[in-house]
Amino acid sequence: MSYHASRFTFDPRREILWRTLCGACFQKLVPREGCVLELGAGYGHFINNIQAARRIAVDRWPGMAEYIKPPVEARIGSVTELGWLEDGSVDFVFASNLFEHLERGEFLAVLGQLRRKLRRAGSLNILQPNYRYAYREYFDDYTHVAVYSADGLCDLLAASGFEVMDCQPRFLPLTIKSRAPVFPALIRLYLKLPFKPLGKQMWIRARVA
Repeated sequence: MSYHASRFTFDPRREILWRTLCGACFQKLVPREGCVLELGAGYGHFINNIQAARRIAVDRWPGMAEYIKPPVEARIGSVTELGWLEDGSVDFVFASNLFEHLERGEFLAVLGQLRRKLRRAGSLNILQPNYRYAYREYFDDYTHVAVYSADGLCDLLAASGFEVMDCQPRFLPLTIKSRAPVFPALIRLYLKLPFKPLGKQMWIRARVA
């Protein structure tokens, strides 16, 4: 049984969550005539809902292609192999709950390539569990192989040639795996809270230094 058939099954509530997050938060950071690259796109909830002139989804899971909506470009393959992508062509890179699944060397290989693929004003946007707040549940996901706190990840990015522009250690709750409904109004309200007591996922935004 695959990861997507056991731990990470399809949940329609994620579509509501990501449609709201794109509209309330991420879209304002994406140039409409630009290029968005999502690494580890999975079911395509982010890349299908964000608007840009060019959108590219990358994931090694073959099933991703069934969920990506044209004109989004679906690329089945490893996020560590981006040689097919033109240098200086991407405005906004997004990776949600991805890098904790990669060995440190693989992560560094991705960062090295992204330094070339990003445009001068482009940004790398990382959303993933913050171990400082999610340590109790962190290894419930059997595919987690790397541990990052917000401080540690910011330091790694700086050491890898990136400048951190924004770091929000508590951006979102860890998961939607509960019986609680997902309402757009509540999501937008949560994003506006000055302090997020349930926040266990961090959002870090960086650019090439």
